[in-house]
This record gives sequence, C-alpha cells and structure tokens, in this order.
Amino acid sequence: MKNKKRPSLFYVLPQILLDIFCVYFSYYITMVIRISDRGETVQTRLAYMEAFHTIIPWSLLVCVIIFAVFRFYRVIWQFASVDELLRLVLGVTTACIVVTMMGYSLLGENRFPNSVYLAAWLLSMALICACRLVFRMAHNAKRKGKQNISDDEKTRVMVVGAGEMGSVVIREMQNAPESRAIPVCAIDDDRSKKGSRIHGVKVVGGRESIPRMVVRYDIDQILLAIPSVKNSEKQDILSICAKTGCQLKTVPSVYEMMEQGENATSYPIRDIDILDLLGRDEVHLNVEEISGYLAGKTVLVTGGGGSIGSELCRQIALFHPKKLIIFDIYENNAYDVQNELLMRHKNLNLEVLIGSVRDKLRVEHVFEVCRPDVVFHAAAHKHVPLMELSPGEAVKNNVFGTLNVAQAADKFGTRRMVLISTDKAVNPTNVMGATKRICELIIQYYSRRSTHTEYAAVRFGNVLGSNGSVIPLFKKQIASGGPVTITHPDIIRYFMTIPEAARLVIQAGGMAKGGEIFVLDMGKPVKILDLARNMIRLSGYEPDVDIQIKYIGLRPGEKLYEELLLDCEGTCEKTKHELIYIGNPIPFNEETFLQELEELRSYAGVDNVKMMGVIHQLVPTYSGHAEKNDALARDIAKQKEES
Repeated sequence: MKNKKRPSLFYVLPQILLDIFCVYFSYYITMVIRISDRGETVQTRLAYMEAFHTIIPWSLLVCVIIFAVFRFYRVIWQFASVDELLRLVLGVTTACIVVTMMGYSLLGENRFPNSVYLAAWLLSMALICACRLVFRMAHNAKRKGKQNISDDEKTRVMVVGAGEMGSVVIREMQNAPESRAIPVCAIDDDRSKKGSRIHGVKVVGGRESIPRMVVRYDIDQILLAIPSVKNSEKQDILSICAKTGCQLKTVPSVYEMMEQGENATSYPIRDIDILDLLGRDEVHLNVEEISGYLAGKTVLVTGGGGSIGSELCRQIALFHPKKLIIFDIYENNAYDVQNELLMRHKNLNLEVLIGSVRDKLRVEHVFEVCRPDVVFHAAAHKHVPLMELSPGEAVKNNVFGTLNVAQAADKFGTRRMVLISTDKAVNPTNVMGATKRICELIIQYYSRRSTHTEYAAVRFGNVLGSNGSVIPLFKKQIASGGPVTITHPDIIRYFMTIPEAARLVIQAGGMAKGGEIFVLDMGKPVKILDLARNMIRLSGYEPDVDIQIKYIGLRPGEKLYEELLLDCEGTCEKTKHELIYIGNPIPFNEETFLQELEELRSYAGVDNVKMMGVIHQLVPTYSGHAEKNDALARDIAKQKEES
C-alpha cells in the first residue's frame, strides 16, 4: 500500500491559527461575561484580566501542543469520520483540563471562577468543531460547483448493503468530483434499517424489493457493497439483480484486495462477472502451516506462466519465500507473470527460467543449481480434444515431464513436490486424463522410495477462467454476436475459481506427509447450459433471443460428467481443512512400473496402437481410444488408401 499523503503546512497553519483564536475568544468572552454578571469591583475585574493575560499565552501554547498530540493537524477534515470527531472532542477536553489545572496552580487567589473554565470548554469545543464543519461544507460546495455533469449523464445507483462498506461507497460517490454515479437508494435485509438514511440515502427494503425499487427509482446500476457475505447469499442476490437488466458492479472481497499486493487501492469497484455467480465462499488458509514450508524457502513452479501456475506464484509470493523460480517453456507468459509479480512485490527474489519439463538434462540442471526446497508441478498439456489428436505429445509432456521432475526432486534433495492433477484422471475417457492418472502413480511410486522427498498430488475439476476453458470462449462468442456453442444440453462440470484452486493446492502441500492424493471439495456441479445463459444475461442480452445457443455434440474424449474418485478409492479421508480430503491410494504393480514406463516412452509418438496398449495396462479404468483420433495417423491411413 502506498503511504497516505499528509496535510501540507499551508493546510495546517491556518487551522492552528484558527484554533488559537477559538480558544482565546472562548476564555476571553466567558471571562468578560462572568465577571460582569457578578458585579465585581473595577479593581477585581482588573485583577482577573491581568491574570487572564498572564496565563493565556501559555494556555494557548499548551492547547496547540495537545491538539498536535491528538493529531488534529494530520487529518484532512473534508474526509473525516466519526473517529476523528471523537478524537477532537477528547483533545479539546484534555486541553481544557490542563488549562484549568494551570489556572488553579499558577493564579492562586486570582484564579478564574469555576464557571469560566466550564463555559470556555463548551464554547471552545463548539467553535473548533464548527470551524471544521464550515471548512468541510465549503469544500463540498466547491466540489459540486466544479461538476459539469448533466442529469442525463448521471448514473442512478442502488447500493445493496447498508453496512460499513455501503456507507463508505456512498460517501465516496458523493465526494468524488469526477463521479457520474449518484447513490439513489440502499437495500439491506436487516429490517431494522428500513427507512433509515446513510449520508442522506434512504434504505428502502430487503433483497425481495430490488425489482420494485429499480422501477420506482429508475435505477441504472446496482452496486453490491457486501464483500464479506457468504457466496450462497451473494448468488441469491445476484440472481435477483440479473433479472432487472441493470448494470451490476461489486466491491471486491478482502482476498481480492490482498492479492493486489502493494498496488492495491482502497475499494476498487469492478463489474460483476460469471465468477461471482458461480464462485463459492472464500477459502480460509492456515497461514501458520503454510508459512512453515514456504517462508524462507526456495520454491520452484513448473508451468509458472500458465493459469494455475501463475496464480500459484501470486499466492506463494505472499508468504515471503527465500526465492521463487518460474520454469516455463512459453517465454511470453513467463515474462508477463514476472513483470506482474515484481510490480506487486518489490522485494521478491524472483527468477524466471525458460525450458521444457520434457528435457531431462535441463530439468536436472535447474534442480542442481537452484536446489528448490518445494516444487509445484503445474506444467502439462491439458486440452482434452487437442490431446486426442496428438496423444503421443500428451504422453511425452505429461507423463515423462512429471517423471523428470520427480526424479530430479529425489536426486537433488527437494523436501516436497506437489503435482497438479485433475478429475479427468478418474475413470478417464481421454488420453489427457489417462496420462494424469499415470502422473499420480509416479508420485505414489517415488513417495515410497525416496528417503527425503515428500510427494503428493492434488486433484480437482475445471477452473473458471483458465486458458482454454469455456468462459473465455463464451465471452468471445457473445462479443461477436453468437452463437454460443455447447457440446450437449445435459453436460455438467465441477468448477472452481483460479485463486481458490491455488490456495487449496498450497494448503494441501502444507499437509503432505508423502504419497497422498488430495481431493478438493468442488461443491455442486454446474450445468454448462446454465453457465452460458448467465453469461449472456450478464452481457446485457437475452439467451435464444439476442444470442443463440447452439449444440455441437460431444468432442473426442469428452464425457457428460466428471468424477473426483475412482470406485476402488472408496470414500475420502477427512483432513483438518473442510475443503480438502485424501483419497485412498490404489495398489499397483510397482515392480514392473518403471519398465512399463520405458516401454511407453519407446512407443510415444511412434506407434499409437502399442502406446495406447501400454496406457490401458497402466490405467485399467481408461476407456478411451485415442489411437483412432490421432490426426496424422488418420492422414497417413488416408494417403495409403488413396495410393
């Protein structure tokens, strides 16, 4: 966070002079009035006034010092809150008490009547507060005078949430001179708040009244100012708001603002997107457990430029590693992540290395030089239809990339390796899922043989907004006017946000003892058809009216639903984290495992039929036939037929 600007001397000096005048005037006028009412003799009056002029310079100096101690002059009063007002009252009271004590100790018989001290205290407080109120009113009047926005250009805003955050955003909208947003009404489910006002804005009812109030107050935009609300509640409110046709915006959650790092602004309002509609409650991490294995450690992230890998890097950076290493084959992504992290974290020791996990010599060289304590292995080919067309590449990158990293971790003394797996590894119907299942077996194999490296895998479903996911595709299709393409009307998927997945992977890594397959709680599955319709509505269109939805059939290797557990894995074992479980490991022939892998290596990209035969042997639950989908194999077969 950037340091807040302090008021300048030109701002402070007039306040000091005004405070001196207020205190002087308060004591002088109360003194004059008091001694006049008592009918004192001229001699007595002269004695009082002499005493007044003797002590008042010291009193004024003491008051200014006390006011400075209470930070009167470090507050920009046009933005002051109730806390600053209470501090002002306390500061004036303290100053007047000290002045009273000075009067009793220094003036002796000529001390002021007690009523003078009391009246001067009340008048001083009133005048000092009034001066600051006038200053604030003048500032607001000046600000409004600078606004040249016509009524037609103003955006009428309904604020959902009449709590502390609602109060903040309403005040910000009212105070920002360049703001076109005008808060018109507020919504809150707390019935006791109905009819009350926040900075002049009326609370008109609960969430059920949103559609009616949108019409009554001619609302253009709805702003959600409830960042701490549970996502189930948030989704219900958003579903109501989405039907109004208004533009939807929200104040981000605490986690979102934390992730902005040093560049975070106070309350960066953003548009509502599909992640808000489908997201879940914020993931709470055991910071102590995570810090224990990340803080002060050298951490390597393979595939650190990808969707999951880059988010892992963002989250890891928050735990102050000794060194963070990004290892990726694609330099453009790695470069972008590097710049982002260095902007957010000025003191981060970051190194970006280009290379492929397929290259065993390169991987070993990186491990030998960098000696990572912790490795997150996120590098992989993940696009199901594309891997069906090039199954050999899926095997080379996923299986043997993982094998290279696992062997290097064991060879060079890495303390912990965490594999990013997928629900597609469960009863796979595609070669991508089958290769990831083999990757899990590699982790289990080396966890039983390594004496110093703890291996673990984390299995979860689809990630919202990741490269190649349906959301970026749907956004492009909607922007181009449609149609939005869906493979099947009944297809469902488990979804998780990228930050949520990354946090849980890091948390699971902190729990690893060796050989676990952690399974993340994915919540309820989402119907892709509902996802498409919600995205169309959020874009301001009506599904099947403005934007058509088209069904194109299941793609190669795709199934209607995904599972998170194999039947033989049974039920999951609970962990101390409510969203993380451990699947029971499945026995496999470890004696022949490496031999089978070498056989698989010899066929990869050379003989798809034999390669798939070995995969079926390694993964008995695999039901796909990628050898029939290989693009080049089909072309070769076609050329043979023609010749």
